Amino acid sequence: MSFTPSERITELLGALPTKPGVYLHKDAEGTVLYVGKAINLRNRVRSYFHSNVDSIKTLRLRRQIADIEVITTDSELEALLLEMTLIKQYQPRYNVRLKDDKRYPYIKVHWADPFPKVTVTRRMVRDGSRYFGPYTSVWAVQQTLDLLRKVFPYLTCDRVITGQDERACLYYDIKLCNAPCIGAVNQEQYRATIRQLMDFLDGKSDYIVRDIERKMAAAAEDLQFEKAADYRDQLKAVERITARQKVIGSEDVDQDVIAFARDNGEACVQVFFIRSGKLIGREYFMLDNTEGESDPEVLQEFLTQFYEDAAHVPREVLLPNEIEESRIIEEWLRRKGHTKVNIQTPKRGKKRELVEMATENARDTLATLRQQWAADRSKHVLAISELQDALKLPAPPSRIECYDISHTQGQQTVGSMVVFVQGAPQKSDYRRFNVQTVLNDDYGAMREVLTRRFQRYRDTLAGELHDPSQIKARSDRPTAWAILPDLLIIDGGKGQLAVGQEVLSAFGLEGEVPLAALAKQEEELFQPGRAQSVWLPRRSEALYLVQRVRDEAHRFANEGHRKRRAKVGVASILDSVPGVGPKRRQVLLKRFGSLEALREASVEEISAVPGIPVEVAEAIKSHLE
Repeated sequence: MSFTPSERITELLGALPTKPGVYLHKDAEGTVLYVGKAINLRNRVRSYFHSNVDSIKTLRLRRQIADIEVITTDSELEALLLEMTLIKQYQPRYNVRLKDDKRYPYIKVHWADPFPKVTVTRRMVRDGSRYFGPYTSVWAVQQTLDLLRKVFPYLTCDRVITGQDERACLYYDIKLCNAPCIGAVNQEQYRATIRQLMDFLDGKSDYIVRDIERKMAAAAEDLQFEKAADYRDQLKAVERITARQKVIGSEDVDQDVIAFARDNGEACVQVFFIRSGKLIGREYFMLDNTEGESDPEVLQEFLTQFYEDAAHVPREVLLPNEIEESRIIEEWLRRKGHTKVNIQTPKRGKKRELVEMATENARDTLATLRQQWAADRSKHVLAISELQDALKLPAPPSRIECYDISHTQGQQTVGSMVVFVQGAPQKSDYRRFNVQTVLNDDYGAMREVLTRRFQRYRDTLAGELHDPSQIKARSDRPTAWAILPDLLIIDGGKGQLAVGQEVLSAFGLEGEVPLAALAKQEEELFQPGRAQSVWLPRRSEALYLVQRVRDEAHRFANEGHRKRRAKVGVASILDSVPGVGPKRRQVLLKRFGSLEALREASVEEISAVPGIPVEVAEAIKSHLE
């Protein structure tokens, strides 16, 4: 397919350096579309504009490229590190990414504390703690911890541990904490228990089992049958976990086995975690934007993103395909894990069998997920069809907008607009409105919210008609304001329905936008021109969809109201501090964001804010204590 770059791009292509580095493809608005790295920037960037490009993804990308930024580096490793940083910063839409770009949960052992706790976190920081994971669901983490706590009791409270407390909490009575607070164990004994927990998570469970068996036998010999029974229960808990672990190799083997499956643009990566020769767990990860990418490229992108936030880097990583930059990634992993890392693509033997087993698991997982997605889609289709029939809509309500109002005694009123497309929330189109024209008036608040929403529709449409390139320059699809809903739902009864009719009529949209109001108590829907309300069948998919939409609008409005109320609360407290007026209050709110953050700040930190003298900082600190 012939393609002629713009004059700007042609000029940039002629001035590209031949050094290693990173390149950023940008659109006309300066949005970063793609971040890549190259050993030779000139050759790599020019390849996007060759006439023989056959990747649909590349063809689509290059049509949007309006600018190219290049950053040279001294080495390929520096280019790799910079690329990872920029992808995380810009989240480019054409880069392969872990699906939803979410932070996965980890088990965190607060080892730097005198009496370490064990918690769940989605963020790793260098604070002396030990991390284990990642896991793909919090449920899996909690299930693991529930079992581990029966074997290795640990603290969950916020007490300052002195060993002098008069009594322990309930967790001591049910044997889920060993109560260092009352001196039941000392610091050394408590930390030894937590060290065993960490060893267990590392796959080193054999010596722990032997130790519990020895203690159980000793207790039974001393006729301490209750204690022996406790050790027996601990052994059962250990067996429940280790039953899922499989011995793979020798005790000194630490490996991650990585494989994946692809089908119709979907990619599922399976990771087997082998620690001390045991398969201690496995997780799957979905990837976005893999269309047009080769298998080695997909693997390479996964490796850099996965290990950037990994809690542990093993000595061996087994892959199904060789990757071009294995040497560079090995060097990066060596620096990250402080140990030599060997990336292998086994051709035969036990290692190859492991890779094939991971590949088969990836295929099975992807097939299962696709079945689940198909079932969900069929439910959405059924819900939309049922809703269209029940409300006698002219077209299927593929796009639903729902509005709700939240306030406290008429103060800090916030309106919400949530959008569901094909039965699923489209959060990028959610909007909030800080109501400004009325107080303690739900109808007036809804009138303002709907008026502002459809005024934005009119303004956007006018801009598009005046210059059709305006909207398309910002995105591949229209903005949230530019699309009219197939169904507009208002959370309320007949009064709110009348408000909706009034606003739609004012904008000439009364016959174009179907409208309904959902009464809170009876779950009945009111529509213009229908004397009787509509009752959806109690177990219908249509009712479930309407309830999900309504509940999401309610949640989104309440969340916005809480944030607005918190800001006003801080403002009212600061207004009573001598020397703090509206301007200084605004500066302080902008700098610290919340009353709690301001309260924790020192006088020096407060006075470092421009326009806040030391004496005012001292007054603020005194007032908040």
